Amino acid sequence: MSFDELSGKVCLVTGASRGIGAAVARGLGACGAKVAVHYRSGRAEAEQVAADIERAGGAAHLVQADIAEHDALDRLVDATVAAFGRLDVMIHNAGDQISRVDIAAFPDDLFERHVAVNIRPTFTACRAAVRQFRKQGGGGTIINVSSIAARTGGGGGSAVYAGAKAFMSTFSRSLAKELAKEKIRINVVSPGVIDTEMQHRVTSQEQLKATTTQIPMGRVGDPDDCVGTFLYLCSDRLSGYVTGQVVEVNGGLLMP
Repeated sequence: MSFDELSGKVCLVTGASRGIGAAVARGLGACGAKVAVHYRSGRAEAEQVAADIERAGGAAHLVQADIAEHDALDRLVDATVAAFGRLDVMIHNAGDQISRVDIAAFPDDLFERHVAVNIRPTFTACRAAVRQFRKQGGGGTIINVSSIAARTGGGGGSAVYAGAKAFMSTFSRSLAKELAKEKIRINVVSPGVIDTEMQHRVTSQEQLKATTTQIPMGRVGDPDDCVGTFLYLCSDRLSGYVTGQVVEVNGGLLMP
């Protein structure tokens, strides 16, 4: 068994300029996929990801948008189809913890920002992908990216972010039930503590060290540790009977 079947598949990866999204985009490229590499502001980083994809034998096309804008995901899907002719896989990875704030001091505009970058884009990404899948005659794969915080509640000051990620998991399960008969599979990857720019921005080194002592595998994860799970879920041959699942990738920190 291998990921050869991913060769030529058209995949849109949101938030693909850095972190987990970049690692997944590179992994798909190494399998020969055609990857739409989405970025918001990190064009230079996205260009490097695209170059790595093409060097590995895949094809890449840069797509830019701020996912907080209401029509952003529709435009990203349209741009992907314009570049590659179709869409086979939507990987919605973009999102942000933004900051940790005590609930009593949590401002309304910060709550709205969480809705704009973590909740609404999940809905619009799935809607845009399903519309395109149906245009193509049905079938397709969606993978949304949640967080261990959706199950544990996260650390202090992250209740709204954790709640947004929990919405993603439940929303994905519900859609998976609705769309299974159309051969559209929807699953969720839920990373634990991963060494990303976002993690270091919202978590102190002291907090990371303390959390690491609780991880059975004894280390914080690397974005590359997540890639195999995405490739498996992209493969109809390997995971064709898998839908509505939340796959935890966390070094044993959470064992459901």
